[in-house]
Amino acid sequence: MTSIDKDRIPEGVIERLPLYLSVLIQLRQDGCYTVSSARLGELTDINPAQIRRDLTHFGSFGKRGVGYEIVILVDKIQAILGSDHTHRIIIVGAGNLGSAVASYSGLRARGFVVAAIFDNDPEKIGTRIGEMLVKDMFQMERMVREQEITIGVIAVPPEAAQLVADAMCSAGIRVILNYSASMVRVPEGVMLHNTDPVRELLHTLYYLSRTQNVATV
Repeated sequence: MTSIDKDRIPEGVIERLPLYLSVLIQLRQDGCYTVSSARLGELTDINPAQIRRDLTHFGSFGKRGVGYEIVILVDKIQAILGSDHTHRIIIVGAGNLGSAVASYSGLRARGFVVAAIFDNDPEKIGTRIGEMLVKDMFQMERMVREQEITIGVIAVPPEAAQLVADAMCSAGIRVILNYSASMVRVPEGVMLHNTDPVRELLHTLYYLSRTQNVATV
């Protein structure tokens, strides 16, 4: 595989790569070997010309009339995103959302393994989510430090989100994915991504209302 200068890849390209990767992995699972930029455009709703420009950052390996080899393209994108090797993550919150994230089979295909799921509810601690036992929150810091885990997912009610974020940062977590509806604060050096499903739905609803002329008040 040719060397790729990650520092030269524009941020906009990096933001589109996870979408390309998800589609490519699905195509690979469906038994496809090659894909054209036009087909990728249909599946991602991104202009094929933009896709071709994005993929030039990985080298010239597309073939006119044939397209891109899916296996090669998956390998290259995973190398850029760092998902070509396994990342262990923790989840705090063993409710419906945390359980769904922990059970999502697509995580491993994208380089993530759920190392543990934590909660402070006595009724949830010790129960199983798949093959994992829900652990007490008091065990989190020790496990994070011992296993040098740097990625954490917050899947708790909004009122508990900041306390969980503080505990994660104190334990050594450096990347936090916040699924709660609360906007949490983290210290400098910790990367925070807020992805509240309700906000995403409201964002989508705005555009849906415009296309369908839904009355607003």
